Parts: sequence; structure tokens; C-alpha cells
Amino acid sequence: MDRFGPRGFDVVAYDSRAHGASSGDLCTYGVRERDDLRRVIATITDGPVVLIGGSLGAAVALQTAAIEPRVSGVVAAEVFSDLRSVASERGRRMWLPPWVIGRALAQAETRLGFDIDSASPVEAARHVTAPVLLLHGDRDAETAASHSQRVLAALGGPRTLIMVPGVGHNQTLSAPGVWDQVARWIDASVTTRDVR
Repeated sequence: MDRFGPRGFDVVAYDSRAHGASSGDLCTYGVRERDDLRRVIATITDGPVVLIGGSLGAAVALQTAAIEPRVSGVVAAEVFSDLRSVASERGRRMWLPPWVIGRALAQAETRLGFDIDSASPVEAARHVTAPVLLLHGDRDAETAASHSQRVLAALGGPRTLIMVPGVGHNQTLSAPGVWDQVARWIDASVTTRDVR
């Protein structure tokens, strides 16, 4: 808010379902959260809509941009390409056998009532027309940079990937100079006619 408010942007920050102060105890990794974010966007009366999110927030932002025409740009930090892949990779790092990971994903589908494969920013990226800035730390051990690279390859519109040196998961937006890069990208990618 301190950075973008003085530049004339209204800033809306919210907690996704089952996170922070929001209600709910189950997360669907973007499948239902994209509709939640669309409801937030519907409360905005004018001006550009630039979505900024990290990790799960990045996944929700991309999945929302695929279905919400008002989105003018997306900044996605440390996004996973799809839930099945990232869950399997993280499970293997914890020495879980593949059958345990598969069973956990199947139980999540049953308990949450959604198709795990629907939580797919890489699939959503194929439908995003707004410009997208991807950020990923080159030392991210939780979500490999290959996830952002797969999303980058799937995007058909304007896209940029910045690898941030020396940082891990959920650290790119705290790295020195990154917010300046984000601001320059917004200036260059969100046209002045979109700005109030």
C-alpha cells in the first residue's frame, strides 16, 4: 500500500479461505479461491486490476486471470505449475512413497469435493491474455523454478520471468530491488489508459 497508494492505485489485500483471518478450514489451491477473488474484483468499480501473489496466492491469481477479463496484469511469485506435481515433489523430499502421496491426493479430492488436477496454474496460463510477470528464487527448495518455467511456456500473451538470485520460497518479494522491478513492469505492461 505504501508503494502503490501514492501512485494512485487502490490496494485491496485479503486472506484466502482457510488462511489468516478468513473463515473456512479447507483450501482447494485455487479451484474455489479463484471464484472468491472474482467476487473481490467485482467490488472494484474502475481502474486496472493487477493481481499480485506469492506461492498459493500466485496460483490463485493466475487461475483467476484465466476467467476474469478485468485483470490487466499478474505478478506471480513462486507459483506451482499444478498441485499434483508440487505435492508429489514435496512428498518425495519427505521420503514418502508414491502410493502414500497418491492416497493423500485421493483423500483430498474426496474430502474437498474437487478434482486435484483442476488446481493447475499451468493449464490456466493457456487462457490468460493479460501480461504476466513471474518471479522465482533461484534457491527455492520447496517449489522448483521449473514450475514457473512451465507456466511461462504455457502463457500465450506478454510474459516475463525474473529469477531472483540467492533467495528461496516466499522470499522473492522481500529481496532487494524486486518491488522496483515490479513497479517498472506494471508501468510498462499496464497501459496508461487503464490507470485512473
